[in-house]
Amino acid sequence: MSTFKQGRYSGYLRPISYLIDLSIINGLATSYFFKGVIDSQDFALTISLAWVTLSVSSKFYDVYRYTREVTMLSMIIRQSILFLLIVFAYFGYNNHLGIKPSIVIKYTLSVFFLITLFKFTIYYLLQKYRTAFGGNYRKTVIFGVNKKTLALENFFNKNPEYGYIHKKTFSFKDKKEVNLENYFEFILQEGVDEIYCSISELSNNQIGEVIDFADNNLKILKFLPDNKEIYAKKLKYEYYDYIPILSLRNIPLEESINMVIKRIFDIVFSGLVIIFILSWLTPIIALLIKLESKGPVFFKQSRNGFNYTEFDCYKFRSMMPNKDAHLQQATKNDMRVTKVGRFIRKTSIDELPQFFNVLFGDMSVVGPRPHMVSHTNMYAKKIDKFMVRHFVKPGITGLAQISGFRGEVETDKDIIGRVKYDIFYIENWSIFLDLKIIFKTFMNAIQGEEKAY
Repeated sequence: MSTFKQGRYSGYLRPISYLIDLSIINGLATSYFFKGVIDSQDFALTISLAWVTLSVSSKFYDVYRYTREVTMLSMIIRQSILFLLIVFAYFGYNNHLGIKPSIVIKYTLSVFFLITLFKFTIYYLLQKYRTAFGGNYRKTVIFGVNKKTLALENFFNKNPEYGYIHKKTFSFKDKKEVNLENYFEFILQEGVDEIYCSISELSNNQIGEVIDFADNNLKILKFLPDNKEIYAKKLKYEYYDYIPILSLRNIPLEESINMVIKRIFDIVFSGLVIIFILSWLTPIIALLIKLESKGPVFFKQSRNGFNYTEFDCYKFRSMMPNKDAHLQQATKNDMRVTKVGRFIRKTSIDELPQFFNVLFGDMSVVGPRPHMVSHTNMYAKKIDKFMVRHFVKPGITGLAQISGFRGEVETDKDIIGRVKYDIFYIENWSIFLDLKIIFKTFMNAIQGEEKAY
């Protein structure tokens, strides 16, 4: 059987991408650094080996038809930083070449501009090829009918740019009428490439039969999470010696490089906000608060953060001082909220002092919003997966907040929705996702939000 199946060209694209990227790296090096042949050959050999090693370890070329653009950008930025360090190390070791740091930076920026341009050009050309000409496609079937499988079927049918042609969804509701041999025959006749199987719909024996069929006929088999409400579940496959292990959740922010990137971003961003906004805005807000009501300018409240650790969260005071402030959240037309407080809550200005929390390391600019300690204890007992939010630092804003789950928790549906988005953020973090959330938060603050009260 041919290695490269109909409609699947990843076997060709990856080596072609390596060759083009290495050509860019070495071609630009010749124009930026070298005139002599000997030095350029040494650089080409060293840097090419380093690039291939780095790419394999970082999975730089693991881009698939369903890979999001934001993920690609994140991969490119990480690769560029590591590549920059490698080039600096090379010329630091070969300091007799007299290459200035500014030239190295210009070279690296040029390399990654061209690589980014090439990567996204191929990505969008393939999408256009799939939608316009029906090429580079994969035929799919789904085993099992439920909300998740119907959502997947809808995804296949409404997103032709990803190159999936869905042939059929097989029901397993009536166990007596299920005939896997007929299903398998359909897959072979239609030339189906991928089988998506709902674990909750099939018995263990049926799953075993599907696995055997897929293995014996070189079909790709993928499983959908069952009906146990595991939100945005990602399984990480690892080996402990010779024992295969599936990790329930892979958290990007547990990787040291991502932790450093996010912390640097938090320090820089919060520092800019404190210097250029809070430095002049704080006296104005303080004066308005003091003119309207007696009490402190800042409101301090204990909240749970990373690893469930309590910290003091700071805000501009927006209510009359009251004994229920630490127990009862603000509601619509809350009589405790002052006139100034209503304005700063509507525009989210009351949250700005939390940039000091970010600078101190208790919070991040983006992350799951922290709750009052009393509410955290309550939700932890009644809402499944609520505590997953504490795997990362809480944020001033978050994915849940820009997705309609801001403010008062009126029903369990509100907090469940918030947890879903928070878990998705934790499992899919990237610096570009943070930037997207920040931009959306800024736009929402300008336009005004219905639940900002």
